Amino acid sequence: MKASEYRKLPETPGVYIMKDAAGQILYVGKAGNLRRRVSSYFERPHDVRIQTLVSRIASVDHRNTDTAIEALILEAELIRKFMPPFNVKEKDDKSFLYITITKEKFPRVLLVRGRDLASDSGKRFGPFTSASSAREALKVLRKIFPWSTHDPDRVGTFTRPCFDYEIGLCPGTCVGAVSRKDYLKNIANLKLFLAGKKARVVRNLEMEMAAASRGLEFEKAEKLRRRIFALKHIEDTAFISDSEVVLPGPAGVSRRPFRIEGYDISNISGTSAVGSLVVFTDGTPDRDAYRKFRIRTVSGSNDVAMLTEVLTRRLRHLEWPLPDLFLIDGGLPQANAAHRVVRSAGLRIPVVGLAKGPERKRNDVVGALPKGVTIKTLIQVRDEAHRFAIGYHKALRRARSLE
Repeated sequence: MKASEYRKLPETPGVYIMKDAAGQILYVGKAGNLRRRVSSYFERPHDVRIQTLVSRIASVDHRNTDTAIEALILEAELIRKFMPPFNVKEKDDKSFLYITITKEKFPRVLLVRGRDLASDSGKRFGPFTSASSAREALKVLRKIFPWSTHDPDRVGTFTRPCFDYEIGLCPGTCVGAVSRKDYLKNIANLKLFLAGKKARVVRNLEMEMAAASRGLEFEKAEKLRRRIFALKHIEDTAFISDSEVVLPGPAGVSRRPFRIEGYDISNISGTSAVGSLVVFTDGTPDRDAYRKFRIRTVSGSNDVAMLTEVLTRRLRHLEWPLPDLFLIDGGLPQANAAHRVVRSAGLRIPVVGLAKGPERKRNDVVGALPKGVTIKTLIQVRDEAHRFAIGYHKALRRARSLE
């Protein structure tokens, strides 16, 4: 196969399908970046088994997916359908993993080896070739579609909610806080997602949200809105192996740009209060992505409440790319407020605060820095967010003085 062919693949998540000269499928794999992953087969040294596979490849087809977790699900579907020899060689069906949804009154979601599957065990999805990827998939999906892990005879018998309920992973079967009808509706959407029908799940949730709004059930509608947002912004880098994110060659540098969003609030005694959003990509300002926010809901001087408003409004913009890091100008109160907003949106993106210390002569970091991010970069982003906010604040005050 010519390099010019596989280098035309898109740099998006998806599934790649390797075929021989007769058009027979040899291997199916998932990728967070199709071009990078497929290129690694041809541009790196491999063991004898992979070398044999590469020597037989005549073409590579692909199917794009929105996320790597959907690529994982599609990979399993295609392996089950075609049983490609290089996927199943030296591994029979009993060794693969399956996601199983039990037939119980409040169904559980289990990860089971093929050898342990009973004929009446319930709805199954798979096979999944990677145990770690399947487990990570369930961790992510349970945040969006909470389910019970309690034995059937313990459902509704707890005197207090379980820990999973407190962190949003259990819908409340422990204490009878969820009806069977609502629980099964949630499980039905999970099944649709695992069947590769995310768009249908989103439509279902949008219709349910609209109905809740019409019925003045605003808390339920907001909960559904957050679920839809989380579904459209699945944070799934855990499914992308090193071979998919690291370039071939000695440099070993990831091409994926690292995006930091920096936030600052500017006001004097609560007047003309504004918030700023600046974006740095790989350490360079991306000024086209800067955004200004005029505070609408907070009166008086309350930076924490203003920051909460700004971040909440920002996360409603589903069309804006999500960052790898939220940087907040402020200390623990501001960082905690930002953390709550981000988590309530169903996201697990790091939040870091940068405070100037009690004497404003140093820079105190609140939170853990992601690998590769330096304090120098954080200071640069924080200062730019401050400059941008001050500029907007002054412009509003000038405009007001001319009225």
